[in-house]
Amino acid sequence: MDAAGLISYISFFMVFATVFAVIVLGLNLQWGFTGLFNVGVAGFVAVGAYTSAILTTPSIDDRIGGFGWPVAMGWLAAMLVSGAAGALVGLLTLRLRDDYLAITTFGVAVVIQLAALNLQTLTGGPFGVQFIPKPMQAWLGTGTGWTLAYLGLCVAVLVIAYVGLERLVRSPWGRVLRAIREDESAAASLGKSAFRFRLQAFVIGSMLMGLGGAMQAHFVGYIAPEDFLPILTFQLWAMLIVGGSGNNRGAILGAFVVWAVWAAAGGALRQWIPAGEQARAAALQVVLIGVLIALMLVLRPRGLIGETLAVSTHAGGDRPTPRA
Repeated sequence: MDAAGLISYISFFMVFATVFAVIVLGLNLQWGFTGLFNVGVAGFVAVGAYTSAILTTPSIDDRIGGFGWPVAMGWLAAMLVSGAAGALVGLLTLRLRDDYLAITTFGVAVVIQLAALNLQTLTGGPFGVQFIPKPMQAWLGTGTGWTLAYLGLCVAVLVIAYVGLERLVRSPWGRVLRAIREDESAAASLGKSAFRFRLQAFVIGSMLMGLGGAMQAHFVGYIAPEDFLPILTFQLWAMLIVGGSGNNRGAILGAFVVWAVWAAAGGALRQWIPAGEQARAAALQVVLIGVLIALMLVLRPRGLIGETLAVSTHAGGDRPTPRA
């Protein structure tokens, strides 16, 4: 591979890793700081991707949408619609706990994926949505220069999301989230509505997931229902577990590490496995990530950069309190 090809590959890899990092930040707010076991991440990513794609693509005769909106407006709409979906799902499910919430959110994601598959007049059905506009392409073309420019845009979005979340989780609002996560009864005794704070965290996390879906859609230029299968949720949870929940830096690091392992495993399989067996051998990527998760849980159960503990001194002695 020559230098130009290497730069193109690295920039392509970095765009996807950055997009995943934005999504994992949303998942970290829900699980790492609030304790919400959301296993329907792929569904909210799909909502954001389809919302932006439908609003920004050119007009097409056999499909609803094609309004030709600017990409920035599509991204904003993706966040709003994903947040609204998160609010609706949260109102119906957030009184559930642990595995019950996980089962419900997983079912929501499956319903969204099946709706994308069958609502052909809106989503394109199994054929997906094509001709999704790529920002800045009119000036930069389709080469490596555009990919690098898009990478810069994605990094800017990631930085804004990271700084914004850091301010939130270090504010009194974020401390209430952690208090509810650790002891809901104690937080309620201080007059804090656990359901209201959980719903707020769930909505903000869903908005970031939708934004990540829109960013991916406008990079690839095409989306289809098979892009939002449960394996996507597995990948994103693996990123959070490996990086470390309850820490936004860990969430970002985990996105880059797991995506690097996934991409490297895919490249190795293409080199070592005969072409006729590669479809079945692709399952080895999932096995490898599963092994990585198992190793992390044994060797570093809090992840590469997990949540740290700050010791606060009280009249009754020293008591550790979680701190990102």
